[in-house]
Amino acid sequence: MDPSNYNINLDIRYGYRTLIDIPDLVGSCTEKWFNQSLTEVNDSVVRIGILEGEFHFHKHDDEDEFFLVLEGRMLLDVEDETIELLPHQGYTVPKGVVHRPRCPEKVVVLMVEKSSVTPTGD
Repeated sequence: MDPSNYNINLDIRYGYRTLIDIPDLVGSCTEKWFNQSLTEVNDSVVRIGILEGEFHFHKHDDEDEFFLVLEGRMLLDVEDETIELLPHQGYTVPKGVVHRPRCPEKVVVLMVEKSSVTPTGD
């Protein structure tokens, strides 16, 4: 997938003490690769990804990245192996590790990472 087709939104969409309705967000998304920061928790952000297709290989030099699949199936290529994540399964990619998500069909995933992370990699 061409990186110019990624829709990555770093603005925090919901402040503290605000209801976040995941099914509503998913239902209103028409894009193949949508990533939105939902809220801040201490020094981290929680993001939603509504994804279909392949991201590019990348790494985060200073931040770990946690993925939790809510709907669908995501393949996570991590250096020399592929991890399959199904609904309610998660995986943490340590900082400095090259990885890429691949989503053969539509996937809804939550990501938790430090607010300093650059989602497309360092």
